[in-house]
Amino acid sequence: MKVKVTMQDIADRLNISKNSVSQALSGKDGVSEETRQLIIDAANEMGYIYSRGRKSTEEEVGTFAILASEFAFSKRNFFGEIYLSIEKEAAKRNKRMVIQSIDKHSSENLILPPILLDQSVEGILILSHITNPYIQAVTNTGIPTVLIDHHHPDLKADSILTNNRYAAFTAVQHLIELGHTHIGFIGNIQFSPSYYERLEGYRLALYQAGIEYNPIWVIDRVVEEMDDVLNAVQSLDKQPTAWFCVNDGFGFLINSVVYKLGYSIPQDVSIVSFDNGQLSRITTPLTTTMDVDLSYFGRKAIEQLFWRIDHPEEPFVEILLPSNLIVRESTQHPNS
Repeated sequence: MKVKVTMQDIADRLNISKNSVSQALSGKDGVSEETRQLIIDAANEMGYIYSRGRKSTEEEVGTFAILASEFAFSKRNFFGEIYLSIEKEAAKRNKRMVIQSIDKHSSENLILPPILLDQSVEGILILSHITNPYIQAVTNTGIPTVLIDHHHPDLKADSILTNNRYAAFTAVQHLIELGHTHIGFIGNIQFSPSYYERLEGYRLALYQAGIEYNPIWVIDRVVEEMDDVLNAVQSLDKQPTAWFCVNDGFGFLINSVVYKLGYSIPQDVSIVSFDNGQLSRITTPLTTTMDVDLSYFGRKAIEQLFWRIDHPEEPFVEILLPSNLIVRESTQHPNS
């Protein structure tokens, strides 16, 4: 009895992904014409029966997994929009998304979801950071993986990131152009590599403008809670005339603290934050912030995951996405 030739057989013969074979034989975009012809020739030679230009009867909806910590999933305004974009882009490519929330016990004990252990997913997206050892355990499965809004030298995976250094540089440069020279930084650089990179962007902007770096005004290990921020700012001998905040949460807290200390915004203190989330849009006055295109995050993540599936041996890459300054009422010249 003649054995039925499958797409996987063709993929194994050509050392490419089954997804590439499916795209080529169903007439979809996503593979080069050279690769498409190579696949068609191999299919004909091996006796595979397909209908060119129509969806193959063998082609089924594939599955991608999206992993994140419980904390990341709780940030619905930020990661929720990224997920919706991912789901939409995946559906266009005949893929469904399976969500896996990773709790603290699983992350500490490197307990992977069953769908990863039984290799029932074709690709993995990881939102934000879990722990580096846990992400390493995920990538060790050999399943193509793309990180979103997180990277680390120890992690062997592609990353989709905001260009944090340049974005922070732009934010602080805005304050400098308004005339500020006493500019504070606030955030927790231990929480995320992104925040450390934003500190580097802050320092670069000061350096380029010839403004002396004052470590007293750099609060880089404070918890994102009102009491902690208030105590940290209140303890300063001299207040800066402007603050760069690593995210909108810190921007919201600095806004409240400045008022508690008897200052006005922006007459006495200007504030720039990061992300253009809901908190930047409900403060009084509205907060100047760096806008991150969350939908674009999702689109690029799916594009890169498909690319990685088709190019498993290529070097890992980091894709830096731009962000834009949105000027609102929280910033002005210090003497206006």
